[in-house]
Amino acid sequence: MRKLALSDEILLSIEKPARYIGNEINMVVKDPRTVEIRFAICFPDVYEIGMSHLGIQILYEMFNRRDDIYCERVYSPWTDLDAIMRKEKIPLFAIESQEPIRTFDFVGITLQYEMCYTNVLQILDLGQIPLLSKDRGEADPIVIGGGPCSYNPEPLADFFDLFYIGEGETVYYQMMDVYQENRRQGGTRLSFLERAAEIPGIYVPAFYRITYNADGTIKKRERMNSYAKETIRKEIVLDLSDTYYPEKPLVPFLKATQDRVVLEIQRGCIRGCRFCQAGAVYRPVRERSLEFLKRMACQMIQSTGQEEISLASLSSSDYSQLKELVFFLIEEFQGKGINISLPSLRIDAFSLDVMSKVQDIRKSSLTFAPEAGSQRLRNVINKGLTEEMILNGAAEAFHGGWNRVKLYFMLGLPTETVEDIEEIAVLADQIARVYYAEVPKEQRQGKVQITVSTSFFVPKPFTPFQWAPMCTKEDFLEKARVVNGKVHEMLNRKSITYHWHEADVSVLEGILARGDRRVGAVILSAYQKGCLYDAWSEHFDEQKWMEAFQETGIDPFFYTTRVRELDEILPWDFIDAGITKEFLIREWKQAQKETVTPNCRMSCSGCGAKVFGGGVCYEDKN
Repeated sequence: MRKLALSDEILLSIEKPARYIGNEINMVVKDPRTVEIRFAICFPDVYEIGMSHLGIQILYEMFNRRDDIYCERVYSPWTDLDAIMRKEKIPLFAIESQEPIRTFDFVGITLQYEMCYTNVLQILDLGQIPLLSKDRGEADPIVIGGGPCSYNPEPLADFFDLFYIGEGETVYYQMMDVYQENRRQGGTRLSFLERAAEIPGIYVPAFYRITYNADGTIKKRERMNSYAKETIRKEIVLDLSDTYYPEKPLVPFLKATQDRVVLEIQRGCIRGCRFCQAGAVYRPVRERSLEFLKRMACQMIQSTGQEEISLASLSSSDYSQLKELVFFLIEEFQGKGINISLPSLRIDAFSLDVMSKVQDIRKSSLTFAPEAGSQRLRNVINKGLTEEMILNGAAEAFHGGWNRVKLYFMLGLPTETVEDIEEIAVLADQIARVYYAEVPKEQRQGKVQITVSTSFFVPKPFTPFQWAPMCTKEDFLEKARVVNGKVHEMLNRKSITYHWHEADVSVLEGILARGDRRVGAVILSAYQKGCLYDAWSEHFDEQKWMEAFQETGIDPFFYTTRVRELDEILPWDFIDAGITKEFLIREWKQAQKETVTPNCRMSCSGCGAKVFGGGVCYEDKN
């Protein structure tokens, strides 16, 4: 019987002890003494969020299929336990075996969003693993990073031994085999890293040196080891119906953020929104087969006892067999107390018909994401959504019985004007007017409720807006004030509620998203000052971050407000994400002309993703 890493006294003194004790439904149990490789897979945020992440569940299933690998989980301890572990010098442990992660062969950390970077250092620090890769010895784990933020790994380069660029199902087994072979041959840490560097998709940052120009831009990127590749091409899975998927997902004992079975129906997006990194780096669109999804839905519901199944995709409406899948799920789970969640849908007649069958209209609200208030700016960002579509969708929804609408916009987009900003309030008011014009008084379920939310635009790598300057905190807040003021001028102002995101957090996200290796010193300094859980507004401390920039001599505005030239060497240029720089430049220029590029199913825009040999690029478009 395993011994818990935390005493009863500690468990009784902290919030939600179930985060740390394991033994959840479908947890994998192996004898650590009988395996060749121990892999601690980490989500650097609190348990409830990490347990909601499908990627971790997929890799957990994939690794544990092999008898010679034991994959265990680790999450960021919440602040109460963090303080106790530091005081008592308790090493961070894996949930399954409750053993210290410093004794493992690998610590794999998923990088889902930039604001978790100080939590990455918390994992290593509490794990008693040297923070800098250059300080690790033969007895320390290999620390590997992956996930969407690894498409610009440079701000974290000094803390990781390896980065896995792309989708995790392809070459991890190959890497594990190389690791075992290197160990059997008496190889060193360095010899493993050299052999790993030859594997497609694997990046070893220590094998490269970066030099800078006098103006701070990158001068040259040099390979310092003969095993290092000039370019790292992302790894992708072409056949999503013949790959790993969690038939028995882990079920937490406390409520997770996404407390449901997740059915990933496709990867990628055909839409080509110019601000969207996910839509860029997950190209080309690849669908899972209808039969695969039917089988997995039934197996996962049976193995978990969950009461909701959610269809996951960047744009669910673009899945070619959505109607067949949804009707199957409705019929299969009818009368069994299983809810069906359909996020990322376009609001059209079919979607509303389906949602009326699976949702309680009286309790639910519909979500539109116009992203920009004016048609001009929606063309700039290539949203592919007209005002007519939005208002017609709202009318359909109101006729269907809905009276609550959520609208999501961004502020600070390239070429944005005051008129574009004010159009956010005008569009919200127009939707309210549609409700009162379309729904007879006697049929209304109370007054219409419209919630407007604005986030602040953050330019991301591998998007056409990667060259765009970013607003300052003060600029962002002024734009929010304009929206707020305009909302109060509207006829239906009492029906409109307005919320906006934290500007200081967005600015830091922008720095970390497009940062180079020099930003790593700022992250380390901020962590040492106590920065942790920066994605949580109650824990974010802008003052400490600003002190870290000042003490390290790094100018934050160099990474935000500065205009980048098209021929500048960008920190992530050595990664081949499939989409070419020529395409991104073309789209950047199209944005400035307010020209819309058709989606991938309408016509091929020549982005470069065809090089992978599959997906939507090879569909018959006739």
